[in-house]
Parts: sequence; C-alpha cells; structure tokens
Amino acid sequence: MLEEVERWLARRSWSAADRPLDRLLAAKEQGRGSVSVVLPALDEEATVGEIVATIRRELMEKVQLVDELVVIDSGSTDATAKVAREAGARVVHRDDILPRIPAVPGKGEVLWRSLLVTGGDIVCFVDADLKDFSAGFVSGIVGPLLTDPDVRFVKAMYDRPLGDTAGQGGRVTELVARPLLNLHWPQLAGFVQPLGGEYAVRRSLLEQLPFPVGYGVELGLLVDALHTVGLDALAQVDVGVRKHRHQDGQALGRMAAAIYRTAQLRLSRGHLVRPSLTQFERGEHGFVPRTHAVDTEERPPMREIEEYVSRRAA
Repeated sequence: MLEEVERWLARRSWSAADRPLDRLLAAKEQGRGSVSVVLPALDEEATVGEIVATIRRELMEKVQLVDELVVIDSGSTDATAKVAREAGARVVHRDDILPRIPAVPGKGEVLWRSLLVTGGDIVCFVDADLKDFSAGFVSGIVGPLLTDPDVRFVKAMYDRPLGDTAGQGGRVTELVARPLLNLHWPQLAGFVQPLGGEYAVRRSLLEQLPFPVGYGVELGLLVDALHTVGLDALAQVDVGVRKHRHQDGQALGRMAAAIYRTAQLRLSRGHLVRPSLTQFERGEHGFVPRTHAVDTEERPPMREIEEYVSRRAA
C-alpha cells in the first residue's frame, strides 16, 4: 500500500461514533448544509418501508438532521412506491424526472436523475434493500461533511455477511473492483467498501461528475471524485454491519462486467469492442447461452443539463 494511502487511512477513516448527533446538529445550526437522503428502489417493498420509517423517526422527527427524504422508484411492479409513501418518504418515479431524455434501466440513471428532484447541499444515497437498518448509516456518513469543510465525498464501510457467514459478502468487490483499484488507482486501495451503495457527497461535487447509468456508478463516481478533488477530500466511516438481499451468480457476473467496462472507459476513454456478456443456463437439452448487453452509456455532469441549471438558479 502506498504511504500516501496509509496516511489517508489514519486521517480520513472514522467510526460513526466519532461524531455524536449533538455535534452534527450543532454544525447544522451553524449553516454547514442541508441534507437530502435518496433511496433508489426497484421492487423493494419488503425493506424500503422500514428504512424510510427509521430515517424519518430518528433523523427528521426526534432530531432535525435530514431535511429531505426521497425514494426514486425505477419501475417497481410491487408495492414499493405505496409502502415508501406510507412510511413517510416523498416518492418520485424515475420516468417523471427530465422526461425529454428517455430513461434507461440502471441504478446510476436513477441516482443521476435524483439530483433534479432534491435540493440538499449534501446528498446521501442509501440502498433500499437493507435489512436491520440503523439511522447511523445516514448520520455516520453525513457527519464528516457537516463538520469538516475539506471533506467532499464519504463512503460507508461495514462488515458484509453472506447469509450466516461473516465477511463473505461483497463478492464483486473482492473479485473485480478491489483488484482493479489496486492495480490502476492505488490511491483508492484504502476504501473498504468501494462498491457500497451508502455514501454522502456534496452536491457541488456530484454535479461535476458523469454518472455511469448502471452498476458501474459507484466505481465511476469514486474514481472521478479522486481525479476531481483529490484523495484528501475523500473519506470513509465505519457504520457496523450491512445486511441485504444477495444477488445470484449470474447477476453478479453482469455487475462485474459493467464495473469492468466503467474502469476500462476511465483508463482509456475508448470503447469496448464487444459490449456484451454471454452467460450459460442449463436447459432441457443442455447449456443454453444467454447474452446480455453491458451498459455503455453515461450521463453527463448535471451542471450541463439546462433544466438543472435553471432550477438551481430559481
């Protein structure tokens, strides 16, 4: 590990307990920034309600740390939107945001569009499939942005059990993302959970960054943030244990391909020769190939979108 990264780990890695709520509230009272929490959601009726209810109860009603709580529904076929709304979130459908640009499937697409329907100086993203959710996931990663003006981007770090087995989650991180980062962006080798879906970022930085539309969004934002503001503006906070719904092996393969594609674009700004991935499923007469497109589209920095600029100026 680079000496620079070792110094960064000591200087920019914290625990959520390092910044108690009263300290964060005092910082907010000093005008350190408003906070928007965004949950991208697709068919998450089993978990989204408890996450929303916890954030509202603990961080909006008991204390006023979070100013805005928005669930972006990206086309759920279950009761995700209804459950989220009843739990206290404002729910916006992905397709209703910036309709002049047709939406494409993907998590990054939803996160990019969320900037148009939120107003916080700090935007905190939280995945909607978390189980045993704690409000510390939000307060922990928002904390450094409220108390340290030099910090611009904060990732959550945590243990990721796989079922009942400790430390075996995050398979795409260990097999794809971490090797890529260590080999090509060694300054980012200190991030425990580079692909984690819980992170908080100053809007002023987010609006400068392009957004990969799919699973590559977390790696893309992290790499581009490094090049835009430097390592010392990035940080991570330990929030404990993250439990969530795990993907099957083929879904992980598609995630891995998208992440590799995102890294490849940032290494060369070139194009994949064949932006697709073939996987195999056993059928009645043997293995059947299934080919999936690997998303190759990215959304431009939000500050280049006319509607966003007009909304911010109003």
